[in-house]
Amino acid sequence: MQHGTIFDIKKYSIHDGPGIRTTVFFSGCPLACWWCHNPESHSPKPELIYRAARCQGCGACLAVCPQDAIAWGSEIGKVVTDREKCTRCRACVDICYAGAREFSGYSVTVDEVMAQVSREIPFYDQSGGGVTFSGGEPLMQPRFLAALLRACRAQEIHTAVDTSGFATWRVIERMRGDVDLFLYDLKHMDSARHCQVTGVPNELILDNLRRLSAKGARCLVRIPLIPGINDDAENLSASARFLASLPGLAGVELMGYHDLAQAKYQALGREYALPETKPPGEAEMQAAADIFKSIGIQVQISFGGAHAHHGTSQAAAPAVP
Repeated sequence: MQHGTIFDIKKYSIHDGPGIRTTVFFSGCPLACWWCHNPESHSPKPELIYRAARCQGCGACLAVCPQDAIAWGSEIGKVVTDREKCTRCRACVDICYAGAREFSGYSVTVDEVMAQVSREIPFYDQSGGGVTFSGGEPLMQPRFLAALLRACRAQEIHTAVDTSGFATWRVIERMRGDVDLFLYDLKHMDSARHCQVTGVPNELILDNLRRLSAKGARCLVRIPLIPGINDDAENLSASARFLASLPGLAGVELMGYHDLAQAKYQALGREYALPETKPPGEAEMQAAADIFKSIGIQVQISFGGAHAHHGTSQAAAPAVP
């Protein structure tokens, strides 16, 4: 039985494709987007999440840690964890009655995922919905993703894959026929700037989108609009010209940046790269949309939900089979 690692399954989702959907969030991503709002998805392995506000200062986690990785911090009643020493044994999580400690990511089988997915089939049928595989980057677990797509196909469930497109064409081609809709991220048209803000260049991403479009795949391109990063007219115009050249484009979704994930970074012991960046306003979003509309591209706008694929390795390689 094929296994994979995920960090969440969200039911009744209405922002990850058409209709009412179940979104399965895969762990692991080859990108390092500065604005990432799911930092718990960065690593393919489970990561410790420590919510200091919930900690009751009982000290039980210190007593059970076999690696002596937990110690009292400078703030009274709070603890700090040496994440280099942590072996993910979960002893501290199991004993924390306050729920201050948990690990993101857990192993599941295809059958276990499909058991949850299948329960929602009446909602998919009534709303024109289905299942979306997101992350992280689902293409980093190609065998697991392919098995899930085949299982959905066998039950006539609509499938969407939310991807950065940073994978080998062989990975994409192998499962393309079982994907009804690609939710394809486009972050920046300049490769050097793309590499600076995501950790990887964009040539492979753009080439895969060209090839998918040429093969007749249905692609809705999603552009997270990040003030000061990719919202300038030059980049948006270049994005529009590129997308206008693709046959059969399903449209563009502009997703407004939000800063709601900063607490997640703190819980993971990391710094957030854009602490001063504010979400774009309605006028800014509309001005960006007008650039695409001016050359005949269908655009939809969403506020406060800029999804982005993300990761930690600056030298990450694309997903391979």
